[in-house]
Amino acid sequence: MTIRAVWFDVGEVLIDESREYGTWADWLGVPRHTFSAVFGAVIARGEDYRQAFQQFRPGFDLDKERQARVDAGLGEYLNAQDLYPDVRPCLEQLREAGYFVGIAGNQTIRAGQFIRELNLPADVIVTSDDWGVTKPSVAFFERLIDVSAHEPGDILYVGDRLDNDIAPQPQRAFALCGFAAARGDSFSRLAQVLRPAPSRCNQAGNWTHWRPYQR
Repeated sequence: MTIRAVWFDVGEVLIDESREYGTWADWLGVPRHTFSAVFGAVIARGEDYRQAFQQFRPGFDLDKERQARVDAGLGEYLNAQDLYPDVRPCLEQLREAGYFVGIAGNQTIRAGQFIRELNLPADVIVTSDDWGVTKPSVAFFERLIDVSAHEPGDILYVGDRLDNDIAPQPQRAFALCGFAAARGDSFSRLAQVLRPAPSRCNQAGNWTHWRPYQR
């Protein structure tokens, strides 16, 4: 496979979500460290992140509570302070090297507006709410392939969860070449490994702490 397009997930890949989840802990009236521990356990079990809210308030309706926060003047928001510091340089280097760069993750329309206001160097910025389909649905990745206008085997999707971002298998001739990131590494290394464009997928697979998806 030859990588020509690089797509990035949002939460815990480009954006540090610790502040936002801290505000949810405040909204629920529980200690932030307790919410963080429960949230981490839910993710470690491979469950949907929404299950973390159910642990504190059974029957919790995330959409209704999001609107309630907005009505109370406490709606979700993000700005450049939530952006991991290595993100912008990485995206800039990839664009300069000739890659198509996209951003797509499970985010609300409201979050998408804030992400676009970051003025990141990307060809496309879109959220699951924009598309009306969420990961790990294969339909999300099918839509990503169509928007890219690249062959599936030429696309690298950078996520943080194997189950949510890497395992889904689009029913195309070739699978996406996906990587799950250990966020302790610098994204500058990703840009270095992928230069110049296009790059071989197996070459990118040598990057420490990233796991290539094998169909």
